[in-house]
Amino acid sequence: MSANRPDTGPIWTDPDDAPELTDEWFAGATVHKGGVVKRLPGKRGRGRKPAKESVTLRLDPEVLAFFRNTGPGWQTRLNEALKGFVSETSKGRH
Repeated sequence: MSANRPDTGPIWTDPDDAPELTDEWFAGATVHKGGVVKRLPGKRGRGRKPAKESVTLRLDPEVLAFFRNTGPGWQTRLNEALKGFVSETSKGRH
């Protein structure tokens, strides 16, 4: 216990007061391993954006070389450039 984390104590003290362990209870349970919350496959944290989709894409060598030469994070920059194009195109600009 520290000054920033007050001791909240147990939620209940009598084991007979424990909730019934139903299938619904287990379905809503949070899985912990080593003190860390484990997410189930396909589940993302609250407020997280949808996961990006992995695709195979054929690019001209000079386009690929340009983005790779910008260093780590080149795939993110390529994605941002494509999002910018989509945004401009959807506004009626080409």
